[in-house]
Amino acid sequence: MTPDLLSHLFSIASAALVAIGLFMLVRSHYLLRALLGLTLMEAGVNLFLVSVGYREGAAPPIAIDGQLPAVMVDPIPQALILTAIVIGVGVLGLALALALRLHQSEGTLWLPRLRRRAQSACSKEDAA
Repeated sequence: MTPDLLSHLFSIASAALVAIGLFMLVRSHYLLRALLGLTLMEAGVNLFLVSVGYREGAAPPIAIDGQLPAVMVDPIPQALILTAIVIGVGVLGLALALALRLHQSEGTLWLPRLRRRAQSACSKEDAA
């Protein structure tokens, strides 16, 4: 594969992941599907940022026998993506824990029903 084709393929794949994730996040009526959409969007953004740091013919920035390669891949996007993946896993874990707690207290994760319950609870507080 040529570098331009590979770059375009990564860009298309990342845009597709973000679009699918956004669609799931906006159109889902179920909380777990919305969380899955958020995770897909995160993966798409991570793939895009990694593809931006790619350089054809570049070597990893690792010293072998005390010598650095002449052309190296930029390590900054890779380090940022590693950090983003760790933060994303933490956020997803927290969101799943909150969803589990919400299911235990409300008995559902169906978003329209949760909205109605929240609105009725707010209107009861306003009336009091």
